[in-house]
Amino acid sequence: MKNETEYDALLDAFSRELRKARTEAGISQEELAHRAGKSIRYISLLESRKHQPSLATLKSVCDGLGITMTEFIEKIENR
Repeated sequence: MKNETEYDALLDAFSRELRKARTEAGISQEELAHRAGKSIRYISLLESRKHQPSLATLKSVCDGLGITMTEFIEKIENR
């Protein structure tokens, strides 16, 4: 089950990096949700590892954070 373990690690890194990027930007989950056109609940689910985003959602969230998808993914890969 190596792939499942790698997937779990990736999802972990994603959720931690999302929370870190949001707090570094100085915005609340509510503000990020507003900027990304998503619900607060959805942002919370992403940060708590209970949901994974589509590429379109990832783009919206990154736009809301003021970073590119490439920057965000690089941060995840460097974890």
